[in-house]
Amino acid sequence: MVVMDSTLARRMLAASTEITQAALAAEDPDAVLPLIVRRAVALTEADLGLLMVRDEQDNLTVEASYVGPQAAGPPTDPVGAVLSPHSAASHVAHNGVPVVVDDLIDDPLTAPYVPRALRVYGPFAVAPFGTRERRLGSLAVYRRRSADPFTRVTVDLLTSFAAQAGLALVLAEGSTARQRIAVYQEREWIARDLHDVIVQRLYGAGVQLNVLGRRLSDRLDEEDAKRLTEVTDQIDQTIAEVRATVRTLTSSDPERSEQPPALADSLRSEVRIAGELLGWSPELEVEGELDDVPVAVADHARAALREALSNVVRHSGAGAVSVRVRRTGTGLLLQVADDGCGIPQDVSKRGLHNMEERAVAAGGHCAIESSPERGSTVTWEVPLSSG
Repeated sequence: MVVMDSTLARRMLAASTEITQAALAAEDPDAVLPLIVRRAVALTEADLGLLMVRDEQDNLTVEASYVGPQAAGPPTDPVGAVLSPHSAASHVAHNGVPVVVDDLIDDPLTAPYVPRALRVYGPFAVAPFGTRERRLGSLAVYRRRSADPFTRVTVDLLTSFAAQAGLALVLAEGSTARQRIAVYQEREWIARDLHDVIVQRLYGAGVQLNVLGRRLSDRLDEEDAKRLTEVTDQIDQTIAEVRATVRTLTSSDPERSEQPPALADSLRSEVRIAGELLGWSPELEVEGELDDVPVAVADHARAALREALSNVVRHSGAGAVSVRVRRTGTGLLLQVADDGCGIPQDVSKRGLHNMEERAVAAGGHCAIESSPERGSTVTWEVPLSSG
């Protein structure tokens, strides 16, 4: 599995936040385009960045460029250049699928459309810029011909950043309540992308580090073991920060009442992600109607299931996991059971404490049973008002 370094994820979130703040504060959102290109070059360790925007005639024009500090710029300024409709950047702007090649000159996808000024570059990646409903253009980065190609992690990073930067511009451009309602619907898609891609890969990194730590436990000295634990904690913290961003993206539209994602759907999503990391699907059983569960309780339930499954993925070594969600007339029951090795004594219990605190905050309780022989069972239960 390809995983994203936690430090890189932090940098991407910081850059996205900066772009959003700048776009919403600017009188002309297009003035933020040069900043987007600079941050894209820095995040991907590229030598050149170009931001292309579609006009009313559907032509793709270079609106901003930036040459990295370690590279000499192209002989001419590419801003204002109109790209061929057959170029890779044009295809990406239209179909929304990123493209990456190891060498612009040698790859048949890009070779016919490389201008002379850009022939000093080799590795190339381009991602769609904008949202699913409003494809504004494309964001491309280049490296010198002698440089290493862009990795899959870097391309995914560029794709996520371009989507979030594009969303920021769309938000800034929305001047009426009707326009803003349409834009806020895009936030759910971006949030899902963050949750399903970045969080999944950070989870994968944590899982691999835990497996590595167990394999090398008798060969690591105290300092190395401590460093491994610190890295794992940093990944946990980064996951929390990404999820905080997801919560912000899915927060209520100030012009509308709060409409969170359906509880049943989000619980299925958590189980699906855990299954992808485990390599097999946990069993899920949902009893009763969840649509009218209060927003606050639903938020607690999502987080509790996420913490319970995270513990299974990271520490249990389980071969089977069952998730049961039951709505009764008076309460909501969430139970996660696995046949693994139990909860190791030397791992952080922060996630378990969070589940207990959330249950208490909702007026309920959380019970955790764990043993090396019988695995672990987490039972999280909260009351629901009869009204």
